Amino acid sequence: MHVVFGLLGANLDAGKGDDRWNRWRPTVALCQHEDWLIDRFELIHEPKFAELASIIVRDMRSVSPETEVRPHEIAFDDPWDLEEVYGKLHAFFGNYPFRPEEESYFVNITTGSHVQQICLFLLAESRHVPARLLQASPPRRNQLEAGTFRTIDLDLSRYDQLAARFALEQQQGVSFLKSGIDTRNPAFNQLMERIERVAIHSQAPLLVTGPTGAGKSQLARRVYDLKKQRRQLTGRFVEVNCATLRGDQAASALFGHAKGAFTGATGSRPGLLRSADEGMLFLDEIGELGLDEQAMLLRAIEEKRFLPVGSDVETECDFQLIAGTNRDLPVDVRRGRFREDLLARINLWTFRLPGLAERREDIAPNLDYELQQFAARTGTVVRMNKEARDRFLHFAEAAEAAWSANFRDLNAAVTRMATLAAGGRIGVDLVQEEMQRLRDQWQESGRSIERDLAGLVDTSQIDRFDQAALAEVVRVCRDAPSLSAAGRRLFAVSRAAKAQPNDADRLRKYLARFGLTWDRVRERDTPPA
Repeated sequence: MHVVFGLLGANLDAGKGDDRWNRWRPTVALCQHEDWLIDRFELIHEPKFAELASIIVRDMRSVSPETEVRPHEIAFDDPWDLEEVYGKLHAFFGNYPFRPEEESYFVNITTGSHVQQICLFLLAESRHVPARLLQASPPRRNQLEAGTFRTIDLDLSRYDQLAARFALEQQQGVSFLKSGIDTRNPAFNQLMERIERVAIHSQAPLLVTGPTGAGKSQLARRVYDLKKQRRQLTGRFVEVNCATLRGDQAASALFGHAKGAFTGATGSRPGLLRSADEGMLFLDEIGELGLDEQAMLLRAIEEKRFLPVGSDVETECDFQLIAGTNRDLPVDVRRGRFREDLLARINLWTFRLPGLAERREDIAPNLDYELQQFAARTGTVVRMNKEARDRFLHFAEAAEAAWSANFRDLNAAVTRMATLAAGGRIGVDLVQEEMQRLRDQWQESGRSIERDLAGLVDTSQIDRFDQAALAEVVRVCRDAPSLSAAGRRLFAVSRAAKAQPNDADRLRKYLARFGLTWDRVRERDTPPA
């Protein structure tokens, strides 16, 4: 679908009598090209030109009945004032419901004042408007034709000041997604830049994977807030932990129900999807949904409508979906636990959040962030003295620190130390106490992994040294989304010395030494036969 945005030209588009058809009017002429159909034309005009706008709209519809013409009034006190024009056009496009997956957008810069044309150009080039530029030209002299047009794709990267301005706006968006934390891990920073770009320019579902406690819920909330700031969403943020939805009540909670739909349904219920209309729905642990609910969700995503339980009347609902999971959904598809068509629909944009142990250089700024959050929650400012901070970071950044619950471990550690800090100062004694608590906690977690290992192999035939190594391999495999990803984490150091590293094959051979396969290691929810 072709959608064109254009400003009414007070001079170029002027004309009231029948002789108006004897002159070239660029806005009308764009609709006269038989080989290029405009499906919708968003015509922007000032209130004082309302009469001319109505004539132009009527003429556009007469030459192209297939084109839907929508007039929009914007009052410019001074169409040559750059700040005013840019601000009002920015607000207009910020509220426009773009659907770039379904529609192709063009911005006509033929009409309007030069300042208005410049502002349209800047908004398109900065991707505030996901459109190409359109320039129309008149026909040859004394010819009654539609003239010509061409699309323009200019590169602003060579204009340093403008490029810097747009880069700054993107950096601000990325910083917002990171809660203002000055993270140092290059891979994580690149991931946030990609998420920021996709979040702003796409309404398609996002799938966020990663281990428990990696920050999926917080990221979803920040994406919502960012889109709300850009006026891309008007509805609520609704978060659902699918692991808490069980049995017959799952469909009712998500999709609502009609009065009398089942025993106890004394009234109707709108459902959580309906609550997210025009907003964002975050389905955490989406892999825990039942197959029936997955089918209903697929239809709701694709058709923007669904049937509440026990109702014959469909409910319309438009929301953006973010799905979170720590499961390997492709494996669940092969096992029949997750619908392949639903996975295909939600994994257009898939992002994996790394665990805290994979971002040890980010522990220091996150420690500061957690202390700030504690102060915001309690009204008590707590600080760490230098020796205590250095000792905690030395412990936290060491390879032996498991951080098995990721940021939940860090948050809990800071909360405990800050609560117990006398005089608002965390000293070495509190740090030592917390370090021992975390060691004990992770040791118990390690014993749990070893118990899992005992169900995979006969540990009596394996040296204790190899048991410890294999237990770590199993832990990494169960947290990783794929064989290759697990291999990259396990061989992160040694792979750098190889010209052509094959991490997946290397890991596959290691597991085979113990009679294991990737799928066998991942079967933590299915007891061995």
